[in-house]
Amino acid sequence: MPDKKLFSLTATLIAIGILCSYTLSAYAVVLFDYGSFHFVVREVVIALLSLTLMWIIARLDSDQWLHPLGLTLFWGGIFLMLIMPFLPASLVSEVNGAKRWIKILGLSIAPVEFFKVGFVYFLAWSFSRKLGHHGGMGLIEEFKRFAPYAGVFVVVMFLIAVVQNDLGQVVVLSLTLAFMLFFAGSSFRFFMSLIMGAVAFFLLFIAIAPHRIDRILSWWASAQSTILAFFPEVIAKHLRIAKVEEAYQIGHSMNAIYNGGIFGVGLGNGTFKLGFLSEVHTDFVLAGIAEEFGFVGIVVVTLLFVALLQRVFRIANRSVKDIEYLFSLGVGLLITFAFLMNAYGISGLTPIKGISVPFLSYGGSSMLASSIAIGMVLMISQKITTAQGR
Repeated sequence: MPDKKLFSLTATLIAIGILCSYTLSAYAVVLFDYGSFHFVVREVVIALLSLTLMWIIARLDSDQWLHPLGLTLFWGGIFLMLIMPFLPASLVSEVNGAKRWIKILGLSIAPVEFFKVGFVYFLAWSFSRKLGHHGGMGLIEEFKRFAPYAGVFVVVMFLIAVVQNDLGQVVVLSLTLAFMLFFAGSSFRFFMSLIMGAVAFFLLFIAIAPHRIDRILSWWASAQSTILAFFPEVIAKHLRIAKVEEAYQIGHSMNAIYNGGIFGVGLGNGTFKLGFLSEVHTDFVLAGIAEEFGFVGIVVVTLLFVALLQRVFRIANRSVKDIEYLFSLGVGLLITFAFLMNAYGISGLTPIKGISVPFLSYGGSSMLASSIAIGMVLMISQKITTAQGR
């Protein structure tokens, strides 16, 4: 049997996401003249589809289905991202010049969400076949061994960061790649080299885009007082900037968190969702939860994610096959980095990158893709016997 605790934890988070899609979408409903239950009905439909898909996948035989499903997500995602710039406007939704969503049966599907799951599987499959412990290899030899993966990732970066103008997803995938490579047997020295290389590329992508520079400066204007308090004044005065407009969204997000206090203002009683935070039921769902359910609500949600990740990593640790171990690990890393990047962003610790919270943020693609990923992990969990302490 699949891991029932993991399924239950995922279903609980999805249920909270449905609640948030109703209570936090009040302003969007009025602004776009939708019906009161517009968002929650759509979210319920996606949630039922997600749970059904997750349970169907969970019941499949991993020896037979894991490989074709993983590679289908990988190659299918690449194909859709390649053709999206050339599709007509009737089939593709465009926001700020970037085509990220394909319209299918009245829904907008983001291929990158499904590609991320496929990418993790591709890495797990390839690493399990071609990599192992570094065994005293030199740094140059490790880089040579990594070169083919670097080539694939350059293509991925171009498709996502340049074509779709979505640097946040590249950061999540970069971190996942580096950590998976480390757990696949690379040396710590090589791991740190990759992290530093990723930081360099990240800074390069910021430097070549003026709007990203403005976003960084806007974030720093709001965060500098807190951060520079830990620095000696002789250093802080050189890092302090002035006359930069503070980040509008971050400011209201932090005010929403502060307004929630310990126990929150109550379900439906939040005020910052009323036009101060745009689309709070999507990227700022944690800020909305913090205001209406307070610190207690955030702790509960965090503990649910910790419990879910503990089950995923436990399944990874007890998997017999390397490919199943690495894939389960990668899925856990994807969820971890997405949650942390969103949490850090809405609290002002890092710039906001538009990363949704798995299962909680409104949006069909994220929930469907995350549910498929968990379903594949549940498929793997069937191989773990009771004797191993499921």
